[in-house]
Amino acid sequence: MNILLIGATGTLGTAVRSALAGRGHQLFTVGRTGGDLRYDIADPEQVTALYEAARAAGGPLDAVVSTAGDVPYKPVARMTAADYTAAFHGKVLSQLELVRQGVPRVAERGSFTLISGVLTREPIPSGSAASMANGAVEAFVRAAAIEIAPQRVNAVSPTLFTESVPDYGDFFPGVRPVDLADVAQAYVRSVEGGHTGRIYEPA
Repeated sequence: MNILLIGATGTLGTAVRSALAGRGHQLFTVGRTGGDLRYDIADPEQVTALYEAARAAGGPLDAVVSTAGDVPYKPVARMTAADYTAAFHGKVLSQLELVRQGVPRVAERGSFTLISGVLTREPIPSGSAASMANGAVEAFVRAAAIEIAPQRVNAVSPTLFTESVPDYGDFFPGVRPVDLADVAQAYVRSVEGGHTGRIYEPA
């Protein structure tokens, strides 16, 4: 498959890239500062330009995979309207645009795999923006799935990565971490499987 991979140079993106490439897929990697194609998907106009560049680079796409989304972390009392707007643009609108603009540009039976996160169901202090954004992404996936068939759309909702416990474990007390390799396999399942409207929770 020809796959557009967003966030391919990040911690999760690197693992997903390795898993998909290892299964013989052709990847076009995307990032703001690294990758084959350099675009900021938080800007809808850059999403349009990204799809045009991907088509010029390798022809029709079979799948679009997102492993990136930016949100601020602050206590609710310190959050501003601009902070919540930034969370919406950084993780929700950016991924919605990948689907909205991708529907006419991806193969008839192609797929989209977005990223949400454990804070949808297991909130932490200072994580209200992330919880909001993750929940919005998951609600969109369920709604879009019933409209875009036979194309498919799913989300992967990872918890704390085992590899990130030294840096972030204190923020997730009692939460069982998951290996990056297992999260990457959830992306493989979404891309190669037949489900749609599914939220994968690797554990």
